[in-house]
Amino acid sequence: MNTKQHIGLLLLRVSIAFTMLIYGISKLNFGIEYINGLLEHYGLPTFLGYGVFVGEIIAPILIIIGFRTKLAGLVFAINCIVAILMDRLPDVLSLNEHGGWSIGMIFIYMIFGVALFFMGAGKYALSTNNKWD
Repeated sequence: MNTKQHIGLLLLRVSIAFTMLIYGISKLNFGIEYINGLLEHYGLPTFLGYGVFVGEIIAPILIIIGFRTKLAGLVFAINCIVAILMDRLPDVLSLNEHGGWSIGMIFIYMIFGVALFFMGAGKYALSTNNKWD
C-alpha cells in the first residue's frame, strides 16, 4: 500500500468510527432502555444490552486509534448485524422517505467493520505488528 492509501484508510477509520462513537455516547448519556425492550421482546436477558457499549464505544475508539483494528472491526460489524436483526429487519426491503435504502447507513457501518477485519488499520495506527492490527 502506498502513503496515499494509508492516509485514505486513516480518514475512513476516523470518520466512520467517530460517527458510530456518537451513537454510543448518546446511549451512555440517555440509557439503553430501548435496546433492553428489544431484548425482552426476543426473550433474551437484558444484561446483553450492555454489549452495545462494546460495539459503539470501545470498538470505535480502538478503530480510531488503530489498536487491534481487525478485532475491533469484527466487533463493530457484529454490533451492526445484531442491530439489523433485532431492530431493522422489517426495513431491509424498503426505502426511506428520501428514496434511499432504509438500512443503508447501518449496512455501510457493517461493511466498514468487515473491511477493517480484512485490511487492518494501515500504517498510521497505534499498533501495526499484531495479527489483529
